[in-house]
Amino acid sequence: MEKKKGLFITFEGIDGSGKTTQLELVDKYLKEKNLKTLLTLEPGGCELGKNIRQILLHYDSYVNDTAELFLYLADRAQHTDTVILKGLKEGSIVLCDRFIDSTAAYQGYGRGFDLEKIDYLNKAATLGLVPDLTFVFDIDLETAQKRVGKTKDRMEKEKLEFHKKVKEGYLDLAKKYPDRIKVIDSTQSIEKIHFEVRKIIDKVL
Repeated sequence: MEKKKGLFITFEGIDGSGKTTQLELVDKYLKEKNLKTLLTLEPGGCELGKNIRQILLHYDSYVNDTAELFLYLADRAQHTDTVILKGLKEGSIVLCDRFIDSTAAYQGYGRGFDLEKIDYLNKAATLGLVPDLTFVFDIDLETAQKRVGKTKDRMEKEKLEFHKKVKEGYLDLAKKYPDRIKVIDSTQSIEKIHFEVRKIIDKVL
């Protein structure tokens, strides 16, 4: 893989954690500093991925767990190749809503897939690309569920026990990769969370 010029920051957490709001605030903050940013997401950050996202989140019939895993990986392979690596090569700060840690948390801890296998598959899909910095927005399940609201996609409709495993998975990943993954208490106000995130990003910059 060609050496990247930009910076790659990912935003992670269970549904309703507030990660997308913080990603948008960071984008605005960096633009105010006259820095070049690229905002993207998974699944659905590229044209092919938009179709995969529709299946993953809105398919109204049974989806096999292994099929789900490979759909996420297919989206990631295309997204990394056509969007993320291109942005990094051009020197952008790429801000991505979900990436490799989502698959580890949701399909690994949540669905029970072997984490070493997921790590291997993630590396294959991304050509070994790992974020420079990852934020995990940690929140209690009850608050997260309220934030999601009544209209839920296929993943959000999963049982509370599944979301509990995902939440615990994120915290476990943060312990494994403390230099890269920073856990933020997402029960605070949007302003306080943004201030914490900004402090960490300023150090990296």
